[in-house]
Amino acid sequence: IMASEQDCRLKLIESRVRAFPDFPKKGILFRDICPILKDPEALLAVTSLFEEYVKDKFQQVDLVVAGLDARGFLFGPLLAQRLGVGFVLVRKKGKLPGATVSVAYDLEYGKAEAEIQADAVSPGQKVILIDDLLATGGTLFAACALMRQLKAEVLGCLVAVELKDLNGADKLKPHSVYSLLQYE
Repeated sequence: IMASEQDCRLKLIESRVRAFPDFPKKGILFRDICPILKDPEALLAVTSLFEEYVKDKFQQVDLVVAGLDARGFLFGPLLAQRLGVGFVLVRKKGKLPGATVSVAYDLEYGKAEAEIQADAVSPGQKVILIDDLLATGGTLFAACALMRQLKAEVLGCLVAVELKDLNGADKLKPHSVYSLLQYE
C-alpha cells in the first residue's frame, strides 16, 4: 500500500476523533472515538491499517484479544475476522461465566480488576492485544499480565489512539505498541 493512501486513511480517522475537555473530570482531555464508529469509511480505515500492520509484522497470529471493556471490543472482532482468527474478551471482574483468571491493575482514575475465562487462551498461543486508546497503559498492562498467566505469547499491542505524554507504551515494554494516532 502506498504511503499516500495510508496518510489519507490516517487523516480520515484523525478527522473523526473529537476532543472533550474536562471529561470525565476536570483537567482531562477526553479523545472520543465514537465518530469513527459512526463512519463506515473511517471504521474500515482503522481495521485495514491494523490488518496491514499485523500481516506485515507477524508470521502467525492465533487470537486477537481485546483489553478491556468496552471500546476495544469494537475493533477486536473486526480485526480477528479479517485475520481469520478467534477473538477473546478481557472483561471487568464478575462479568464472565465459568472459571476465570484475574489480575488487579491501576486505572487513570482508580483501581480495578480484569479477568478472562481460564480456557480462552491456550499456552503458547500467539496473541495480538487491541484497545481503542492507550493512556497510562493500565488496562493493556493487565491484559498482558493475564496472557502471561495463561502462558500465551503476546506479539504486540494495537491501539487507535495513543496519548504519548502519559507514557503508557513504556509500561508495556518489552511488548511493542502500534498506534494509528498519537497525541501529546
